[in-house]
Amino acid sequence: MNWNKLTQPGQIAEIKVLSESTPVMIFKHSTRCSVSGMSLDRLLRNWKHGDEEKVVPYFLDLIAYRELSNLVAQEFGVPHQSPQVIVIKNGSAIFDNSHFGISYPEIISKV
Repeated sequence: MNWNKLTQPGQIAEIKVLSESTPVMIFKHSTRCSVSGMSLDRLLRNWKHGDEEKVVPYFLDLIAYRELSNLVAQEFGVPHQSPQVIVIKNGSAIFDNSHFGISYPEIISKV
């Protein structure tokens, strides 16, 4: 899986524009949380070659970029969670879930 790293506030505007043509998934990960690690592992094990054509994956390390994580929550109108997946389409969040609710089949069904 080829993650795009979300590290700069300006990328949020880029994500909104990109999502007009291809849905975007943001995975907010806490490197200090075992549940976050398990959720990430489940997602990675289920990700299939070619899924990047259906949804563009972004990875946000919320420990290193907490302020950016808060900005993502604010910009897309979703409460902050960790771990969390947010799917953006046409500039808006169309789906979000957290913890063990993060489900590859559900994410793919939204795009």
